[in-house]
Amino acid sequence: MGDVSSRLQGNDDEGQPGRPDEVVKVRSVDMYVTYNAENHFTRGFARTKSQNPAPVLRRGQSFTMVINLNRPFNPSSDALSLFFRLEGVDRATPYSKETVSLVPVDSTGAEALTAGAWSAAIRKTEEKSLLVEVMAPVTCIVGSWYMDVDSKLRSAMDSSGSTYTYPDPLYILFNPWSKDDTVYMENAEGRFEYVLAHTGIIWRGSYNSLRPSPWKYGHFEENVLDCCLHLLRNVGKLPVQDCANPVLVARHISAVVNSSDDQGVLMGNWTSNFAGGVPPVSWTGSHPILQQFFKTRKPVKYGQCWVFAGVTTAVCRALGIPARTVTNYYSAHDTHASATVDQFYDDQGKAVEKLNTDSIWNFHVWNEVWMKRPDLGKEEYDGWQVIDATPQEMSGGIFSCGPASVKAIKAGDLAKPYDCTFVFAEVNADQIYWRYESPRKPLKMLKKSTDKVGQHLSTKAVGRWDREDITHEYKFPEGTERERDIVLKALRDNNHAYSRFYLNDSMDDVQFNIEPIKDVLVGSGIVVRAKAVNKSASKRYACKVILRVETVNYTGVTRRALKHQNFTLNLQPGAGK
Repeated sequence: MGDVSSRLQGNDDEGQPGRPDEVVKVRSVDMYVTYNAENHFTRGFARTKSQNPAPVLRRGQSFTMVINLNRPFNPSSDALSLFFRLEGVDRATPYSKETVSLVPVDSTGAEALTAGAWSAAIRKTEEKSLLVEVMAPVTCIVGSWYMDVDSKLRSAMDSSGSTYTYPDPLYILFNPWSKDDTVYMENAEGRFEYVLAHTGIIWRGSYNSLRPSPWKYGHFEENVLDCCLHLLRNVGKLPVQDCANPVLVARHISAVVNSSDDQGVLMGNWTSNFAGGVPPVSWTGSHPILQQFFKTRKPVKYGQCWVFAGVTTAVCRALGIPARTVTNYYSAHDTHASATVDQFYDDQGKAVEKLNTDSIWNFHVWNEVWMKRPDLGKEEYDGWQVIDATPQEMSGGIFSCGPASVKAIKAGDLAKPYDCTFVFAEVNADQIYWRYESPRKPLKMLKKSTDKVGQHLSTKAVGRWDREDITHEYKFPEGTERERDIVLKALRDNNHAYSRFYLNDSMDDVQFNIEPIKDVLVGSGIVVRAKAVNKSASKRYACKVILRVETVNYTGVTRRALKHQNFTLNLQPGAGK
């Protein structure tokens, strides 16, 4: 606090000096915006550097201000208190204890401030100025706060006194630097990467062609913080008290970054017609999207999964929640909550479109946020949590997803809130091909693929412009006994009709595999090689083979059939063709 106290001076403002027997009056308050921003790791925010700078602070950490008075302060006769109120709350309206706080200022200077409650103490007095240290509790609601400074005589029998209203908001954010905050991150390099870094990389492409795309999150840019707080308070249905809980805030963010329910930030578009908006591939950063939304209060057109994820990272980092952008290759979209990806075909090998709502995306991008999960009761589920703002399936009646504990997903504990079953399927579902004849006839499993879904889960490495593979955080190595045990546990616990069919109907003797196809230049031919193997040591099989070649977009939607061929293949025991 030396930098502040060394600049503490007597107040020589113009005005009549007060008499000792009159209530001391506040002439001005200096919030030492730059000094506090340095200590709270918020110096990047444009709001702290504008022509009319405002303090951006983190909860659970003290901040400093200087109160300038009209006369010297007498601790034996004068009393000061600070009245904090959340934006939208004033003294005349009903309020709760979470949205307002009356904080007596300790004039002895002996009080040690703790992170558990609002508190304030005078640390130095000089002439007509007071150096005051203030603590916002670590459970404080994240948002814009306003402050009054009340003064009165200790001898006064009534409530008469003087009130000074500080004109600008105090922004209070989550605090990954505080051990008492549920978003605390111990690793300093991680805090810099996941909270302060305003640029990054988002991976796109396909599982055999991983393509990095630079992205500017821009969460320190002008109006972005105000936009993020607007999303908490005015978009969607998040109760104001829940703005103190990062679990509920993260879930809310996953809902309001898309426009599907509450006219949120970004409108999705997976067609080829982007009239009236910007094609998703043209965006290179989050801040222009957030700035446009804050200006117009209308959804920005258009986004796809990586754009939703880029905006979500920016919102979380702006609010103080550590966040990173994650890409999953060969990503499953399970629409039935069966924890499997189910594809249905008739006896001619033609897809039954009315049933084929599950799909495989070349890649899908979501977010991870770092926090404790006291709502789950055990520390074992703390750490990275998946949230996903891309509107895919409803959760709790709205298009949102998460937070889903990554550790719970890996363990197959899919009953833990929120949406663990959906995310588990994205990274570790078995892909099942069924023969469907009619609603009255049982399904017949034609083929299963147990090791394709969820490849090369990728995020930017800490401190390096490189890829970090985090697949191991979501699942055990494919094909291992531990991995298969987890999948079977998830299927049994899920108890969906498709899961039960799958568990009871398995034929592994004949396996078909298609060799991976490398990148192909536009206009050149494609050679596809398929191999069938009879793994039985005693049985001969006559296989009816149906080959279909179709074009699909990156979300797995079929566009056009290119080739269709039927033939019979005879396989001797142990033979392959």
